[in-house]
Amino acid sequence: MDVSFLGGPHPQRGVGVVAPFDFALDRELWRWIPDDVSLHLTRTPFVPVEVSLDLARLVSEHETLREAVQALCAVAPEVVAYACTSGSFVGGAVGERAMCAAMELSGEVPSLTTSGALLEALEELGARRVAVVTPYTRSVTDSLEAFLGEAGIEVTGRSYLGLTREIWRVPYRDVVDMAREAVVDAPDALFISCTNLPTYDVIPQLEAELRMPVLSANQVTVWSALRRIGKDAVGPYQALLDPVARRGPASMSSLPPGPPVPPDGATEPGNLAGLPGPSAEREPEPAVAGAEPEAAEGAEPPPFPDDLGGLPPL
Repeated sequence: MDVSFLGGPHPQRGVGVVAPFDFALDRELWRWIPDDVSLHLTRTPFVPVEVSLDLARLVSEHETLREAVQALCAVAPEVVAYACTSGSFVGGAVGERAMCAAMELSGEVPSLTTSGALLEALEELGARRVAVVTPYTRSVTDSLEAFLGEAGIEVTGRSYLGLTREIWRVPYRDVVDMAREAVVDAPDALFISCTNLPTYDVIPQLEAELRMPVLSANQVTVWSALRRIGKDAVGPYQALLDPVARRGPASMSSLPPGPPVPPDGATEPGNLAGLPGPSAEREPEPAVAGAEPEAAEGAEPPPFPDDLGGLPPL
């Protein structure tokens, strides 16, 4: 059969991604990518260090970034993103800008980082007060709060797991539990940090429950990179990607969150194989106790989006 009429594959737009050596969520990044865009990923060299401020500094050294960008440029991406939150906020605002400059100098291509993309997304949504969820230790979480503070962003509440390895194994249930704990004092938005923490399916559900925009590290990285080349990220109903969603439940931040969803036998936070539970050193959040409004008798739980890829309500 003559198939010459097909004329070959459709042209692809290229987005280069530099990720840390332990990045395990390639598939999650792809889920936000439109069909006519390809991701070209490369990883930083392995170093035998657990997730910490030291690791964040090692995987973000300028020489490491320059070599990674040079490798990516062999396939001519139109933009390069450094997909690591801690690695891009550990040096503060000045360090983040210096990383972008080093990558652009190496590849002569527009470059961005996850932390820079976060600030861009917060500006897009007009959010100045945020709650923060991280899988990190306290010291790494403190560094994120300091980075946001430099940009004039107030952290109203935070929750973290204290993990130093295998962050990609954290289930959605633990992310939701941390989010509910962190969103005290009516923030403008919630940010879920770390590109190695799964978030794709949980974002629309959290926006519906918490009545505020929810951002995640991988989401803002892909959104910002695609924006640089005039493309839109794709994904289920969420405020950052869909202006309609900003006028829906995610815009109703003045309303109290709905009643918590029953656990349905789900495991408690921290019951991960070989992983510690929520950090004992987490700051006390006295406002959390009893923060959820008591549901009226016979009241139904809030509706959830039905486009969670088969994920049952949490």
